[in-house]
Order: sequence, then structure tokens, then C-alpha cells
Amino acid sequence: MKIFSNFESGNIHVVSAKTPSDIQLTIPADNQTDCSQWFHFRLESTSPELHQFTISNLAKSAYTAGWKDYDVVASYDRNEWFRIPAEFDGDNLRFSVIPESGSMYFAYFAPYSYDRHQDLLHSAQTHYACQLETLGATLDGNDISLLTIGEPAEGKKNIWIIGRQHPGETMAEWLIEGLLLRLLDETDTVGKTLIDNAVIRVVPNMNPDGSIRGHLRHNAIGVNLNREWQTPSVERSPEVFYVRERMLETGVDMFLDIHGDEAIPYNFVAGSEGIPSYNEEMAALENHFKQALLTITPEFQDEFGYPKDEPGKANLTVGSNWVAEQFKCLSYTVEMPFKDHISHADALYGWSPARSAAFGHDMLAAILATHSKL
Repeated sequence: MKIFSNFESGNIHVVSAKTPSDIQLTIPADNQTDCSQWFHFRLESTSPELHQFTISNLAKSAYTAGWKDYDVVASYDRNEWFRIPAEFDGDNLRFSVIPESGSMYFAYFAPYSYDRHQDLLHSAQTHYACQLETLGATLDGNDISLLTIGEPAEGKKNIWIIGRQHPGETMAEWLIEGLLLRLLDETDTVGKTLIDNAVIRVVPNMNPDGSIRGHLRHNAIGVNLNREWQTPSVERSPEVFYVRERMLETGVDMFLDIHGDEAIPYNFVAGSEGIPSYNEEMAALENHFKQALLTITPEFQDEFGYPKDEPGKANLTVGSNWVAEQFKCLSYTVEMPFKDHISHADALYGWSPARSAAFGHDMLAAILATHSKL
């Protein structure tokens, strides 16, 4: 029996794995931080018996509440990721499985690989209206990639969509994949209409360094990119610096920042009601977008989510807040669960890549329903 994490986005520490009945693990923290939550490892075993896992020290993890009612994600082929029931006692997550094959993967959520990221970018660029551009390099030397869809022209709205500022929130790129597939489908009139009337700029992965390193929330040197938007720098946060510079060049009429939430088992959005310049027009745009999503898909709800910021108390280092204040535009953080959207629970898969992509497909229709009001 062997346990491996020596691969892209792999992250686990083996305390003890002498017998299948007692596999003891802990989760290493993101580089130069004390933030631990993301895990991804492979079990290799020929034993036909029950394998019992304990991941410990989770009372000190980044989001302890994220482990309550959480089920582990697993796969044999790295394509189908299903759930394994788990129990959490406040510090230890325990789960067990009798492997059906000699090798099996486990992860906090279904990984979105850097190869798949490159496939997404280069497939998208084959569309007549799409251009792929590298804005700069990360601290590890990876590309900061931007897709621009639609021909810029006077009167066209500028819509920006970014994902994976927090790299372990892989559901964000699964959503963006679904959104792009619809946007670039030449038989889909929703996508064609948007391309005719707007310029859509997409950064599918804001944090490739953290993605490759197996981080939950930080870049290569332990910087939380979603706290860098007021004063980013090439030295600390080139990912935000270069994207922000391009935004200042193009302007922004609508901004969606796609994330995942560890604890809350719902899909929801977080608005910019706490920024200094928030007004009735912004509130009306936020409400219109939410109502469109509520009409389009039952995967969205607006009852559960984050507490609203008090007027003037928003944290302007956060991406969606900074964009809303800078451009006086519709700006939302979109959150999906690591667990399940329990209004429509799926015991086998929970919240999944397929549902994330479908949510992105539906979100494009909500963007279309809103863009004429921007």
C-alpha cells in the first residue's frame, strides 16, 4: 500500500499508513501560510479489504465548519468524481472505502488540471470572435491568460469574468468552462447575441501557481489575491496587477468573480452594497441579475449566503468590491459549495464539475438578460 501526492495539485502528509485499517493523514498548509484545507492524493493498494482513513488536526484548518456534513471526492479514472461518506468529530475527518481498482484518487473537490486549463484556452481561441493573450507571468513563471470574445466597438458593454483567485476553488473553472462552451457555440443564440452586443473578457484561472502547487487560497508566496485589489504589485501579486491594469484600459460594465465556499451548502452571490458609492441603480442591477438567475435555474437561491456589508464598510481590497467602486458597475462574487447545493442534493456526486458547468451555461443567459440594462 502506497500513498502519493507528488503530482500537480497534490497535497497530503502521511503520518502513518502501515495497514489499510489505520491510515493517518494531515493536510500541509499553503506555502508561507498557516492555511490548510485542500487535499489531493492517490492510493495504490492491492488489498481487497476496507481502507480506513483519518485526516486529523482539522480543528486548526482554514475553515473548520467546512468539514461538517462534507463528503470526500474520489475517482478511479480522474474523469468521474463521486462522493465517499465521511464523519467529522471536530478535529478528525474519517472515511472508508474498499477500492475497486488498484489505484484511486481522493480530493477536496474535483481537480481542474493545468493541462485542461490550456485545452480550454486553446479550444476557445479557435472561435472566430475569440483572442487568447498572455498579460504577464506569475511568480513561478506561469502565464496569466486572458480570453477576449467579441470585437470592441463604441457602445459595446465590457463584461469581465474571472475565476480561481483561490486556486483550490476548482468549481470556478468548471463553471467558466460551461459558460465558454455555450458562449462559443455558434448554434446557440444566447452566445451569439452576447458576442454581437458586448465584449466578454475571461480569465479562467487567476492563480495558476497556487493551482499547480496544491494551495487552497494563496499564490506561490502565500498572498491571498482577493485581498490585493487596491494596491497589487508585480512583486507580490502580479496576477491581480496585470488583470487590473487591463481593466483600467478597457473599462468594466459588469464583473463576475467566481468562487467556492467551504461551509455554506448553497449557490449564492455576494454584492457590493457596502461600497461608498453604492446607489439605487447598482441595487437595481444586482436585483435584476439575481432575479434572472432565479428564473433560469433552481441551482441558484438568494435566501442563504454571506451577511450584507453595512453601508460604507465594504473591504475594498476584495476584487468585486474594488471593481464596483472603481467602475460604478454591477459587480458580484459568485459562490458555489464544496459540499452540495442541498436544495437539490445529489447523494452520489454532491456539487460536481458537471453541475458547475451547467450553472455556468445558465449564468450566461442571466448575463444576456442583464447586459442591456448596464
